[in-house]
Formats: sequence, structure tokens, C-alpha cells
Amino acid sequence: MPPFRTRLVVPVSLALLGLLAAGHLAGTAPVPSAAGAPAGASRARTAPVASAPGLPPAAHRPGVAGPAGLAPPAASGLPAHRPPHDPVPAPTAGKRPATAATPPPPPPGPVASPPPAVRGGPGALLRLLVTRDGAPAAALLTRDGTTVRYADAGRGIARADHFRAGSVTKTFLATVVLQLAAEHRLSLSDTVEQHLPGLVRSAHADGRDITLRALLTHTSGLADFTELTGGRVALTPQQAVRLALRLPSGRPGRYAYSNTDYVLLGMVVRQVTGHSYAAEVRRRVITPLRLTGTSFPGTRRSLPPPHGRGYAADGSDVTDLDPRVAGAAGEMVTTLTDLDRFYAALLGGRLLPPRRLREMLDTRAAHGAYGMGLFPEKLPCGITVWGHNGRIAGSYVRTAATVDGRRVLTFRVNTDGVSDPVLERDLLSAGFCPRSWSNGRAPAGDPGPRHSFE
Repeated sequence: MPPFRTRLVVPVSLALLGLLAAGHLAGTAPVPSAAGAPAGASRARTAPVASAPGLPPAAHRPGVAGPAGLAPPAASGLPAHRPPHDPVPAPTAGKRPATAATPPPPPPGPVASPPPAVRGGPGALLRLLVTRDGAPAAALLTRDGTTVRYADAGRGIARADHFRAGSVTKTFLATVVLQLAAEHRLSLSDTVEQHLPGLVRSAHADGRDITLRALLTHTSGLADFTELTGGRVALTPQQAVRLALRLPSGRPGRYAYSNTDYVLLGMVVRQVTGHSYAAEVRRRVITPLRLTGTSFPGTRRSLPPPHGRGYAADGSDVTDLDPRVAGAAGEMVTTLTDLDRFYAALLGGRLLPPRRLREMLDTRAAHGAYGMGLFPEKLPCGITVWGHNGRIAGSYVRTAATVDGRRVLTFRVNTDGVSDPVLERDLLSAGFCPRSWSNGRAPAGDPGPRHSFE
């Protein structure tokens, strides 16, 4: 595996030492990792498999195009802002301002993807994630109506493997929140204070001014607690929120991806229903869709069988992980089959009433960058796909689907170090763009926002 980028960890460590000394993180534990990554020859195979029961196609809903994409790696695979030396710049719209006085940049408009750098089908591009981008192994599963195809490259990965989903968890949680809104058990205009009184109060933020809609769309202005933990510290939800409140907040109404938003949403679900967000997702989503490989591990560090190994960017084995480093923002464990089935059902209208699904796909609050637990990506051929990505220690996964849910593609690698966003976009284009699409010139520019696990 080629060497990966050096990571900036000293400021994080010093900040944590100060907080630990002050007793603010009592009871938390760092996540250890072991060494030992495999180095094997790459391979790839692509084959049709038995057809899966199809979902009835829903009426086509026009998508809202906007820049979206890959997330930056952090010290343990949890979300963090992209360091200055990272070759892929962070999106302007997603950076947190240094001070409240920093003027926001103009909102991003629809950005066309650059033309593919590599020609070939999804299987050929999957091989490049191993041979060129340095992943130990990669796999993908596509679904087009009732036709399902699987491909993999590298060693130690299989279709049935369980893996950590990172921020893909957010789509599941957002679905439950929107279901509760449809049942009139909460309103998206409710403030955080109404459900969690007194929790979000600091010199930087006030829960009386933050709505649940702002949490869902990452426009709350709340800082991301993983800026301090680097994803290496297991926390309770309350500890995560307290850490975030120690950081300067962004400007409310401006899109800035923050894991704190979804930790708070998990707490709101418990307050409204009397059950954990994990229990509600199981009851409302996992069980009805028969997602037998999807679970919320809670405090369990190991993955359920079958599973391969997960590796950090430096090659160390990080398969075992305390899920509390992520919580409601990214603790879920799942499979390729379950993710394809979930996004097909969600976008196909099986989980939300039409009005709530339209709200989920509405990106106006985030200026085109994000809906509610989903973000759009406009491919070079003009097709807009919807989905999410997730990066957590030892795992990166990306799911995208057409707006009607009929076509879904999920790919994953068994490392949190994926560094080529253009290759990811090429893979999506190969999966969704017509074969007859001509590789004409498209506007060049930043590949778009990178969403974290994250």
C-alpha cells in the first residue's frame, strides 16, 4: 500500500489532555489499534447474481443538483476538517469560520462534475481503488430494479461482510425523525430547547434558537465535537454536546457539516419516544425492510460475523472499535445488500409519506449542498443521484441512488484512507450514466463538498 498523508494530531492531543485534566471527559476511553495490514495482489471479478425482489418504481421526482462527495479522513477515520496539506480542498460552504465576524462566501450553485478521467465499467474502476488509490480491498453492489450485480477487488473482502457504515447512519436517523414529524409527535420547527431543555446553552450557541430542521440540514451553526476528539474518544451524547459547546459556533443558517447535529437528533428521538434512536430505527426501518445485516452495536467493539478486517490509512488494524466514538452520528454496522435495499425503499416511497420525502430532498436550507440525511450529486451526464457516504476507522462506504430509488450503487473499501474523489465520481458515473453518453468537456473545478463521518 502506498504511503498515506501525515495527519495533524498534536493540537487534538493537547486539547484532550486539557479537558481530561479538567474532568470534562471523565469515564471516556481512547480507542486502541493494532498493527498488521495485508499486502496482496489485486484482483477483480464481476458477475450477475440471482435477481432480488424488485420495488415498484415511483413517479420520477426532479432532483436538486448540488455539489457533494467524499469526506476527509481523520485520525481514526472520524470526521474532521481537511488539513492544509490535503490535496483535495475542503468545500468553502462546509468550513467553519474562524470567528463570527468572518463573512460567509456566496452559496454554492449547481456544479457539473468534471468528465471522467478513466473509462471503463464499475468493476474496472473498482480495481483502481486498490491498484492506484491504495485500498487493501474494495467491493460494490449495484441494483437496477430486480437485477443485482456484485464485484470486488483485492483480498479479504466479500459480499456478505458486515462493516461500519459511518455517516450513512445519518440517513437512517433522519428517516425516523421525519416519520415522527409525519405522526405529529414533533415538528421540524421545534427548537432543541423544547425537547432538551437547558442542554444547549453557551456563549456560542443557544438551543432556543436552533430548530430540528437546522440539525437535519447541518445549518445549526453548532461546532463538530470530533474537532476535539479526532474520533479517538468514546463519549456519551451529553459529553459530545458539551465538547462542541466549548468550540466557537458557526453562523446559524449557513451549511457546515457537524456530527453534533445528529447526536442531538438521537437524543431528541429518545425524549419524544421514550426509546433509543437505535431501538426506533430497528422498529421502524430495519425490521420492516428485513435488513438482517444491519445493527447498532452500542458498546460492542467487535463486528458480527462474517466480516473482514479494517485498516487505518497507516495500515494498522482497527477492526475493533468502540462505537461510542460516533454514536448517533455514525455507529451503525451494515452490509452492501442492506444499504442497497434501504435506499431503494426510502427513495421509492416506502418509508416516508410523499410530503416528508420531498422535505428530505429539499436542499434549499443548505444552499444546494445537503437535504436531510441525504445529499445530491450531479454526474457529468446530467443525472443527479442521492445518497450519503461514511468514513470511520477502517471503513469507507458510499451509496448513491436515482431519485426514484430504482437504481442503487453501494461501494466500500476496508480502509478509512481513500484519497481520489475523481475516481469515486468516475465510479458513480460508470454505474449511472448511459453507455452511449459521450465524454464531452465539462466545467472544471472543485469536485465539491466532502461529507464526513463521519
